[in-house]
Amino acid sequence: MTGVPIPITGDEDADRFLGENPLALLLGMLLDQQVPMEWAFRGPSTLAERLGGLDAASIAAMDCEEFVSVCAEKPAIHRFPASMGRRIHQLCEMLVEDYDGDAAAVWTGAANAEDLRERLRALPGYGEEKTKIFIAILAKRFDVALEGWQEVAAPFSDAEPRSVADVDSPESLSRVRDWKKMMKAAKKAKSDPV
Repeated sequence: MTGVPIPITGDEDADRFLGENPLALLLGMLLDQQVPMEWAFRGPSTLAERLGGLDAASIAAMDCEEFVSVCAEKPAIHRFPASMGRRIHQLCEMLVEDYDGDAAAVWTGAANAEDLRERLRALPGYGEEKTKIFIAILAKRFDVALEGWQEVAAPFSDAEPRSVADVDSPESLSRVRDWKKMMKAAKKAKSDPV
């Protein structure tokens, strides 16, 4: 990771952590559903504080329900801390089993964007849209632009401010929020054309 912060949480340290720790970025994206973006992407930093660091092997080695209780401590890392805690635990177990605990190996070992798509889709909690957004984050924010990423990540690869992949400042965060509000008012998904 390049250490480029993602200014989304309202907390400079949490934003910087997202750019420095590949697992933090992967978990922030995992948590980004049914809660505000700030809350989702602050979750990895909160977990790191509670656990004394953020490491896939350490999380995978914990008893799942013990880890869930860490996720549920106030303030909880998500609106649904138990189900998301279990999902994080599963994801960390998979990272240990398939990638020696190295979250970045999910993308650094990918042959191209289609391979990365398949790797991400295999992770617990990574559906098609979340996968596309994550590929766009890697390309737009971290210069990890694997061959074919624009097609695989579409429409999140375009210049429309539609997701966290387009956040590089407080102003761009406002533009993403405005886009989402506009699409919600029009009863469209953020992946739909205007």
